[in-house]
Amino acid sequence: MQHSPDKPTKRVLDAFLRRLSEALCLPVEVVDGFGDRNRTCQAQKGSAVVEFTFLAVLLMVPLVYFVVTVGQIQGGSFAVVGAADQAAKVFVTRTDATGARAAAEGAVLLAVRDYGHTANQASVDIACDRADCLSAGASVTVTVGLDVPLPMLPFADSLHLNAARLSASSTQVVGRYQ
Repeated sequence: MQHSPDKPTKRVLDAFLRRLSEALCLPVEVVDGFGDRNRTCQAQKGSAVVEFTFLAVLLMVPLVYFVVTVGQIQGGSFAVVGAADQAAKVFVTRTDATGARAAAEGAVLLAVRDYGHTANQASVDIACDRADCLSAGASVTVTVGLDVPLPMLPFADSLHLNAARLSASSTQVVGRYQ
């Protein structure tokens, strides 16, 4: 003898299966006015892909732009640190002040160009602790500033839209024997 489920249990089970079928967009038997839900489910097929694509573009574009901007700032920080260090080292190896300044500015320009920045974005400041910068034992400090523009903006240079203003300094002592 088989045991048949009582009516309330069967009704609950049918309702559960119907709702599960609706949630999974499976065909639902048209009983008691549930046919409208089936048509609604059929109309929404494929809209999840469109919604996902829209949200992905909406959320991913700012995220990618942020990552590119942080990369530009990181590259700029490497450029100013390297430029200041090399410029200070080049400055203290020269024997005349005019040539030392020109060589330091050339070293800054070369280091900044290596990281994809232009000369008009950089600034160089050279300071000494004595009047004669190239005398033995003098400390020479080179400070390099760099404006990092916002990436991928067509008029960022003319509008002066900068992501960051970076600076780094390096100090070298003029050697006793030159």
